[in-house]
Amino acid sequence: MEVASLSKDNRKVIIDRFEGDWAVIEYNRKTFDFPVALLPTGLKEGDVLIFNVEKDTSETQARKERIENLAKQLFKEE
Repeated sequence: MEVASLSKDNRKVIIDRFEGDWAVIEYNRKTFDFPVALLPTGLKEGDVLIFNVEKDTSETQARKERIENLAKQLFKEE
């Protein structure tokens, strides 16, 4: 699935609050839970973040190959 690039303004989220290991973030007037472990340290409620998510093409390919190899081992005919 190809997704159009978003402008910097369209990638902004606001930290609404923290609930244990989760940050509740607001995006387009909706809230979502996001793991605190994936966020920079030192954030607080009201901070604005810009999300920049990238696809790791080489790791995706390596995982695909590992899964294919496991499937071949599991389903090989004897």
